Amino acid sequence: METFQVVLAKKLSDALAQARLPIAGELTPATDPRFGDYQTNVALILGKQRGEKPQVLAEQIVAQFNAGDVCEPPVVAGAGFINFVLRPGAVAEKTMEVLRDERLGVAKAKSTQRIVIDFGSPNVAKPMHVGHIRSTVLGDALARIAQFLGHEVIRDNHIGDWGTQFGMVIYGWKNLLDRQALQRNPLAEIVRIYKETNERATSDPQFREACRQELVKLQAGDKENIDIWNECVALSMQDFEHVYKLLDVHYDLQCGESFYHDCLPSVVERVLKSGIAEISEGAVVVFFRDNPELADKPLIIRKRDGGFNYATTDVATIDYRVNDLKADAIWYVVGAPQTLHFKQIFEIVRREGYKADLRHIIFGSILGEDRKLMKTRSGENVPLRDLLEEACKRARKIIEEKNPQLSEDEKTEIAKTIGIGAVKYADLSQYRMTDYIFSWEKMLALHGNTAPYLQNAYVRIRSIFRNAGEAAVATPLWGVEGGTGHRPVATLLVLKEPAEINLAKRLCQFAEIVPQVLNGFRLNILSNYLFELANSFHTFYEACPVLKSDEPVRSSRLSLCDLTGRVLQQGLDLLGIKVPERM
Repeated sequence: METFQVVLAKKLSDALAQARLPIAGELTPATDPRFGDYQTNVALILGKQRGEKPQVLAEQIVAQFNAGDVCEPPVVAGAGFINFVLRPGAVAEKTMEVLRDERLGVAKAKSTQRIVIDFGSPNVAKPMHVGHIRSTVLGDALARIAQFLGHEVIRDNHIGDWGTQFGMVIYGWKNLLDRQALQRNPLAEIVRIYKETNERATSDPQFREACRQELVKLQAGDKENIDIWNECVALSMQDFEHVYKLLDVHYDLQCGESFYHDCLPSVVERVLKSGIAEISEGAVVVFFRDNPELADKPLIIRKRDGGFNYATTDVATIDYRVNDLKADAIWYVVGAPQTLHFKQIFEIVRREGYKADLRHIIFGSILGEDRKLMKTRSGENVPLRDLLEEACKRARKIIEEKNPQLSEDEKTEIAKTIGIGAVKYADLSQYRMTDYIFSWEKMLALHGNTAPYLQNAYVRIRSIFRNAGEAAVATPLWGVEGGTGHRPVATLLVLKEPAEINLAKRLCQFAEIVPQVLNGFRLNILSNYLFELANSFHTFYEACPVLKSDEPVRSSRLSLCDLTGRVLQQGLDLLGIKVPERM
């Protein structure tokens, strides 16, 4: 199914060819709906290239444009913009196509890839904290959208389960562990023994050496230390899984750093043999002398003492993802502070000849209302599990005030849907590279650009159909997996009122918006579209009676309501957010 944007872009291309103006014309949604639905600045670009007046060139293009039944004759405006207004009949016809389509008009990508998405990546022996929200939520949403567009997606949680901190954890485990405390709250006890050990190691060289020896024994495969390490990993993973269940996030792989440990010597040997790395002051180092951006930023991949680091592991990880997983693309959803690291790693593997499309998808920080990094009163990172459970509690309080007659189970489930959705949407509605302020009041508000506002729009639609009765949902429209879908459907949409025409246009844009998200990994584009759609629906709902209208208007408006609900549900699902039937 071709979108309006595709249809008009083809017509624009034909008009440019007829006018003998050799340029590819870009057509975008209009920035101001008062002037039209779509627009192009192709005449301005041509005018600059040819030294001619853009308005004159725009008139030449318009003269050759065959609008047909799709839009009104285009209009030249301002400095040479060309504006396009869709015809109501074309909007009605396209909306019916979308209504009948299980994918809501969204076409699968013409060229698909196998994509490994690296996101989340917590560290073993530490609880997940508020800083893990962005990577986890952004990565999950990108995976959902890429998969919906037809790509083969592998979700990989690159767990931090290896490194120098385990020498301290194991020493603390052997000498400081409180088994009863471990049973009550495993991660809290592991963090406690690590902190106590670390404090002593900082001031006592002999103590620090004892911890180092525990690490050496672990790396050498000592059974006792391996058993302690395995127990730490298992307890940490249990805590992580609780958080992932709350977030409705799953992974296809959870390969920690330890998974690649045995491969590290061969990585170093390979880059030395190829000349990519060299020995420098006893360490193995990669210099980027021919890269102006990295020329003064060498990267150590084996330390003087023979130890490896994150860089070595990350090269081995790319080896595995390309050679074993056969990835065409690898997306790293990792914070901005790691930008230099990934530039260096990507440069190394490119020199080795890897052709996979490597992307570092950066993001900003979450700030408290004091505009500083979000911390507890004691200065610690806010545990993510505590924050998510707090979101559910706050949502539960709102539900009990708004709809106290719901059962306890319903309140609990709806509170989880609203609370978790609010936290996710607060993140996804932001431009990912900006910092944002975490505010309970704003994210749980039923008005404004929030998940509860969008969820409430869906709930209002479901309420319409409960009030409409069985007759409104009795018409089978398409076959779906597991049975037949039943949707209200008019044989023809009747679009006369401005509010219903505007709503229908918005619904047709869903198929244009979803593929754009992966261009620059801008999830806020989809979030903002859904917010505008909910606004358009509320305007329609206030201006256009649905159940009290006579036929065929009643069925037409019910169809618009149904399609709006489906688009909201699908769009939010792509963001990893569920919708309740009641609130």
